[in-house]
Amino acid sequence: MARSRVTVVLSQAPGKHPGKRALEESIVAALLMEPELEVSVVPHLYDLHPDHTGMLFLESVSGDMVVLSWLYPRAAFWLLDRNGIKGHWGASQLQPPADEEDEADAETDTPVDKPEPIGASGPIPERYIYTLDLRDSNKYEDYVAEVKRIAAECRQRRATQAHAHAAENPPLLQLGRALRPSSALTSTAPPAPPPDEPSSAALPAFTPEALLAPTGRRWYPVIDYNRCTNCLECLDFCLFGVYGVDAFERIIVENQDQCKKGCPACSRVCPQQAIMFPEYKSPAIAGANTGTVGGLKIDLSRLFGGEAGDALALAVQERDRELVNDGRAAVGMTVGIPKRQTHKPQAPKDELDKLVDDLDNLGL
Repeated sequence: MARSRVTVVLSQAPGKHPGKRALEESIVAALLMEPELEVSVVPHLYDLHPDHTGMLFLESVSGDMVVLSWLYPRAAFWLLDRNGIKGHWGASQLQPPADEEDEADAETDTPVDKPEPIGASGPIPERYIYTLDLRDSNKYEDYVAEVKRIAAECRQRRATQAHAHAAENPPLLQLGRALRPSSALTSTAPPAPPPDEPSSAALPAFTPEALLAPTGRRWYPVIDYNRCTNCLECLDFCLFGVYGVDAFERIIVENQDQCKKGCPACSRVCPQQAIMFPEYKSPAIAGANTGTVGGLKIDLSRLFGGEAGDALALAVQERDRELVNDGRAAVGMTVGIPKRQTHKPQAPKDELDKLVDDLDNLGL
């Protein structure tokens, strides 16, 4: 039955790298043999416009979904979320080889108090979205095995939910016949499926040619709302109109195509490392699921603590470069640099506060 199937979407790599194409084709060929899966292919997820057929197809999927892409799982998940394709995070057991340096960093990280993130907006459907990184293995069998494991996990979850739903809504026995509760007797509509169970309606028909229509390359930030605290520092720092706020004063990427290609400056000044540029060369900025920053993003409370200060200086240089390319004047440290993180208690002025005060006094 359609309702028992998991939808698997493979997002192709940009370009035509033969090794990547071969891996993609092997994965799809193997998954097409699995009757419990619905398998489709779309272009590179990051490049899809809202009206591209590939994005419309993704929006049409109502049940559990597995997305394989050449992106970090966290970046792919929040990229889908920003396009209205929402769900609960599905944990994958497919992991890249451990990096000893990363493990050492994790062991030496000092826990810090952080404000609560604002979380995803709007209702979250009772379905799970799993995002797999096609860079985690060069063996197609690893992905096929993980997708099959996920499909089994989804079936088990749905069975558990259906059992719980039946227990909460037992049928009534009347004259030897099983009837639904009286509330259902007065309705002419078909009974609703158990919670978390996707609709049995078939997905809209999309031709492979339409799904794989060419796309142009894009560059824009993606916000992880499980980290974002709505401090609005990115809104203050970015001078290109990329960011805005919604009706609830929550930060959003409002004009994504006004972002300057190759510039990740706003990501460097985010205190919670919540801003990702999925195509950037640095894992920390591209969306690697790590709590360490490696000098690539900064905590403004210790802005001049070595590498963090270097990151801010680099962010300012990147922003100034794009301003000059636009025919505007560079602004350096005079615009959009917060004095301290607002969630922290008032403390004696540090070097950054003194610098900003001096600039204010100069009228800059």
